[in-house]
Amino acid sequence: MTTKLDEKLARIRAGKYKRSDFIIADAKDGDMGAGVLGAAPKRGPDGTRLRGKTRVEFLDDIEAIVKQGIVDVMLVSASNLELLHERGVFKKSKVKPAIRANDTTDCWGLIRHGTYHKEASRPFRTASIPRVMYNATAPVKGARKIYGTDLGLYSITMMNDVDADLRTLEAFAAFRQEAAANGFKYFLEVFNPNVPHTMEREHLGEYINDCILRCLAAVMKADRPQFLKIVYNGPKALEELATYDPSLVIGILGGGTGTNRDTFELLHQAERYGARVALFGRKINQAEAPLKILTFMRQVTDGTLSPDEAVRAYHGELQKLGLKPFRSLEEDRVVTEEPLKKAMLKAA
Repeated sequence: MTTKLDEKLARIRAGKYKRSDFIIADAKDGDMGAGVLGAAPKRGPDGTRLRGKTRVEFLDDIEAIVKQGIVDVMLVSASNLELLHERGVFKKSKVKPAIRANDTTDCWGLIRHGTYHKEASRPFRTASIPRVMYNATAPVKGARKIYGTDLGLYSITMMNDVDADLRTLEAFAAFRQEAAANGFKYFLEVFNPNVPHTMEREHLGEYINDCILRCLAAVMKADRPQFLKIVYNGPKALEELATYDPSLVIGILGGGTGTNRDTFELLHQAERYGARVALFGRKINQAEAPLKILTFMRQVTDGTLSPDEAVRAYHGELQKLGLKPFRSLEEDRVVTEEPLKKAMLKAA
């Protein structure tokens, strides 16, 4: 079955993009960086945190979102994908499953009492590509059926440190070789430095853009990522990258939870300045009603609702469901993330 992702990427690459082709991915791979806290907490109707969700409840949430059909990609850990396939979740779905193909040390930030995220990122990879694709220990030539998936997320964190970045890029090269040997496709996540640095946000955006272009300059089409996943460092950096190389399909990551206005505003600005993909984790996972927020995310990317209208409509749905919002409507209409606020001030 051809997935929605395949259809949309084909139109984007052919220069036939329209707003309904904007790709939304749900990042339900939190267990790759955490333990019990990898799933969202289970809450009562009044928003009270009751307890952490179990793995089974987490899988139930993923299944519900796939069945809803709004997202184009569902990103999960390899082990959870196996369980979802046993449930038959993707059997008749056009949602593309993907796995987190590596788990660098800066992703371990949700381990309770851990301090790994305070140190410079180091490359690390748990998932086995042939196991994910074929349930085998080595590439299976001529295999007609994919066991798990043939798509994964590979992440790198650029530190502006020659030794750290050399280790990162060497690990990335090794991954590309294994991916090519198995016929495995990937999308590339490029994080900002995860430890304190002296670059201003504008300079940081320029630095990340140059790092992306440099590390892909010697990579041929067959080994290039399907699309990118990067931090939104403001409209100037995003527009620069999108304009410089239209063959790069750019996606933005969600970052922190923020307000729901932050969620919708990020989608709006990202699409406006050249992104064609959004890969959100906490902004969906931690929402009061994830299925409802996805509904309005799609309407924002389609251009049928403004970010502020989406917040108002979302609160209306929460009221119908009898769910108490985490913030009042007025509080939730406020943009709190700095790159978004700066862009709005410049556009005013």
